[in-house]
Amino acid sequence: MSFSAEATATRPAVTLTIAGSEATGGAGAQADLKTFQELGTYGITALTCIVAFNPNDNWNHRFTPVDPQVIADQLEAIQACYAGSLDTVKIGMLGSPATIKTVSAALKSQDWKNVVLDPVLICKGQEPGHALDTDQALKADVLPLATFVTPNHFESESLSGITINNVEDLKEAARLIHRASGAVVLAKGGVRLDGPDAVDVYFDGETLEVLSAPKVGEVAVSGAGCSLAAAITAELAKGAAPLEAARTAKAFVTEGIKARVSSNAPFDALWQGFAN
Repeated sequence: MSFSAEATATRPAVTLTIAGSEATGGAGAQADLKTFQELGTYGITALTCIVAFNPNDNWNHRFTPVDPQVIADQLEAIQACYAGSLDTVKIGMLGSPATIKTVSAALKSQDWKNVVLDPVLICKGQEPGHALDTDQALKADVLPLATFVTPNHFESESLSGITINNVEDLKEAARLIHRASGAVVLAKGGVRLDGPDAVDVYFDGETLEVLSAPKVGEVAVSGAGCSLAAAITAELAKGAAPLEAARTAKAFVTEGIKARVSSNAPFDALWQGFAN
């Protein structure tokens, strides 16, 4: 499969990512922009937060939110600059109820053809406080606006309300998430499910398809989820049907994982430029 940019008579499709900055370059807005470029769209970003892993604390997250007014200013500039040509957006890490409120308002201020949500949930259970408030706000204010959602294993469990142990569970989760949101769903099993293949389930309300590829190692690679959602975003912006966008994105990410970039961190990073 070729991933070269499609030549156009005018200009490339414009793709926006609303996401955080991840300092090592493996995930977040950095991964999104690299994916957009490799797949032939014009990538722009509004930053919602800055994440810097802490090498002195087991590489745990250090999270700094961007002020909501600064986020609003970025989106105001972007939407004014590309009014009439920007109809496709990918939403990544938001991180706080205030950010979610700001982004939701911006999304509602115009019509979108494609709203791809990579639902970065924080809360691992039902802890009180900021994490749970953020996850509930995302489900209430952003999920209903999505046209395509790409939850990972944990997020699929949270959004569907079921435990996922196998592919059949993943299929049911995809159905439940679609029923709740109305969005096309690509529920990602990845390396979390037993077996030789990394398995994701696509469901759009009618078509259910299992997308699988041989696992490349048993450890998740930084940026795989971000790049998958960004690749779907780019393909949708270029006019691909949702299922075809999912298939292309799966192939793109699989090759990027094979060409992973190693570092001194305990995780490798996906390499979007494998075809070069």
